[in-house]
Amino acid sequence: MRFNVAQLLKEPVGSTRQYDIEADIATLDEEISPLGPLTGHVRFLRTDAGILVQGRVQAKVSLQCSRCLAPLVVPLEVELEEEYRPRVPLGSVGKRSDEDEDPALFIDEHQILDLGEVVRQELLLALPIHPLCRPDCAGLCPECGQDLNEGPCECVRAMDPRWAALELGFERSE
Repeated sequence: MRFNVAQLLKEPVGSTRQYDIEADIATLDEEISPLGPLTGHVRFLRTDAGILVQGRVQAKVSLQCSRCLAPLVVPLEVELEEEYRPRVPLGSVGKRSDEDEDPALFIDEHQILDLGEVVRQELLLALPIHPLCRPDCAGLCPECGQDLNEGPCECVRAMDPRWAALELGFERSE
């Protein structure tokens, strides 16, 4: 997801380029387990400060259900909108000293714009916090580990002695 934007940076403000993306993201991040390539479309717009990248990308990733640990496929779709700036301002000799800017949003000294880090961050943000194989997933038995979606287990659950007083009070009120 690297693009040479040297020519676009020489063009007037408002110039655009459009690209279809199909990229292997298997090594992008260890938390992302893609089931195929990342696909999408991006548009580069020349601004007075650099290049505005806008687009939408999609990928399917493999996750585990947070209750029963079953594998599941989650489609992710993220929108991109970031402005990249040249690390070395055009027409100058020295480097910029923008310490407060995100280094992932710089166009390198060879005028290569790399979408990799921004795409990685957006995909991580799009991952569900608690992925579920289905909304009514019963999870695993805390005693024996049986998948309760397949049926009840044979465990005899002993009552936590800390709750015994509440149960006695409940039986008396009946």
